[in-house]
Amino acid sequence: MADFGELKRKSLREIWQHEATAFTPWLARNIEALGDALGMELELAGEEVAVGDFSLDLLANDLGTGGRVIIENQLTPSDHDHLGKLITYAAGFGAEKVIWLAETLREEHRQALEWLNQRTDEETQFFAVTVDVLQIDNSRPAYDFKVLVMPNEWQKTAKRRRSAPNSDKGERYREFYQRLIDDLREKHHFTGARVGQPQNWYSFSSGHTGIRYGLVFTQGGKVRAELYIDLGDAEKNQQVFNYLEQRKNEIETDYGASLSWEGLDNRRASRVAIYREGSIQDEGETLDDIHDWSVGELLRMKRVFSERVREIVRML
Repeated sequence: MADFGELKRKSLREIWQHEATAFTPWLARNIEALGDALGMELELAGEEVAVGDFSLDLLANDLGTGGRVIIENQLTPSDHDHLGKLITYAAGFGAEKVIWLAETLREEHRQALEWLNQRTDEETQFFAVTVDVLQIDNSRPAYDFKVLVMPNEWQKTAKRRRSAPNSDKGERYREFYQRLIDDLREKHHFTGARVGQPQNWYSFSSGHTGIRYGLVFTQGGKVRAELYIDLGDAEKNQQVFNYLEQRKNEIETDYGASLSWEGLDNRRASRVAIYREGSIQDEGETLDDIHDWSVGELLRMKRVFSERVREIVRML
């Protein structure tokens, strides 16, 4: 007969004593897990960010769209005070996505967020997430993000199609990237992203703010897989790029191919990349080949650069 343990649900305050000094920093360190639950690639942009006389808990970037994301969290059930803060912060940052994370979500607040999702334009999306902390007997506690409110994508898409004519090229990009992120997520656990976008690029988190993996269809008829470096500071960008470039021979040997080392003169950012011929207008087997190449190169980028990026970030 099976011997089962006792499953206990712990209150958030048993785990985190203080919201600003304990819960928010923990959430910042685990922002990728939150993104996975929401189907996004989230990259931290700031903690306790000033908005007039107020302070936003977390500011992030959605790497899939380049849009701003605001995150307001609390260790207690949702309340009117935090709902008001959400609206204030969303306006202050021109946020694309608004995430409210609480211990529990009151029904009236769930209705309020769903109403906002129905009434706002297709560029603004509201989410509500709760955190369950579970423990079996005296084991280490485990957390679970539960998404209770998210936009109705069908309604948003229908609204977008009514307000703007379809772009065949944009739709081809969306379909290509949807297939790419689905494969990377389901087969390789490379990303938590779930929604392809009608754009010529897509970025993925490296686990370090300002350093990303990316796939781009260039205007010159090429496809580029890249490690993109922009920490918001030209000097730090140069330090990271120089550290990697000094190890060019060992990196390219490990990678199994020559790479393009692009310091991007007159620009703050830099990149290490590999290219192939290709266009989103390609058909059939050619586009399938671009897809397979893209998956393979992004996986190689992560394998080769992950630890080396971690080393230089520690040194900054």
